[in-house]
Amino acid sequence: MRRYTTWCLIIAMCIIGMIPRVEAAFIPSEVIELATINRENDLGKIQTLLETKLIQQRLKDLGFTAEEIQARLSELSDQQIHSIVQKLDDMRIGQDGLGVVIAILVIAILVVVLINLTTGKKVIVTTK
Repeated sequence: MRRYTTWCLIIAMCIIGMIPRVEAAFIPSEVIELATINRENDLGKIQTLLETKLIQQRLKDLGFTAEEIQARLSELSDQQIHSIVQKLDDMRIGQDGLGVVIAILVIAILVVVLINLTTGKKVIVTTK
């Protein structure tokens, strides 16, 4: 029983040690509003996205022409364009794929270790 408790504590400490330290604080709303918005940079990011073949094809399927898209972009305010760019940055494809794979591997290893400790039987993984 003592050995089992020791191993559980070691595993728990390893898991807790992998969690990154996060520090947070309240930010006054004035600081958020004073963030510099660069319209040219934001429009450049949107333009590079619009130049991809997949996006161009989808917009054509929806019935939009390049002139209509540019006209609508010119009608947007600086804050609206900046908001779009922020949302685009958040929607990166496959953003947390590596983290998910690592989490699944850690869980699988923990299951194997717990089976070994509790039953005394060895787990053998074979591939075909």
